[in-house]
Amino acid sequence: MDTPFLIEQVYDTPIEKVWQALTEKDKMKEWYFPQLKKFEPVAGFKFEFTDDGSDYKKEWEVTQVEEGRKLAHSWIYKNYPGSSEVTFELFEEGNKTRLKLTHTGLASFPTDPHFARRRFEDGWKLIIGSNLKNYLKK
Repeated sequence: MDTPFLIEQVYDTPIEKVWQALTEKDKMKEWYFPQLKKFEPVAGFKFEFTDDGSDYKKEWEVTQVEEGRKLAHSWIYKNYPGSSEVTFELFEEGNKTRLKLTHTGLASFPTDPHFARRRFEDGWKLIIGSNLKNYLKK
């Protein structure tokens, strides 16, 4: 059974600032992936990353955009089976913002330590709960 991974985080930041962090390449490089070379929040846009020498090259594509509210992208690795999707949804809560992240399709990846569900869970807890939170405090 492929249970989606879900994590929510509330930031003491207006929704517009969180949306910018999710959709502006230079901001994304600071908290999400420093290897990000090209990104546009447009459905069908294919992310470009610098080659960091990893055997696990990302082939991501924007799948959904609802301006100021929702961004989704595929999460695929070149030359490996499996396809997943990450969805960021934003909810205004007064002067705060609640982010709901859902990562589906994790069970589609090979049985390999690099693709272990726990690795994704720990990664998202760090990215959403620490990296983005600290970035938004700036």
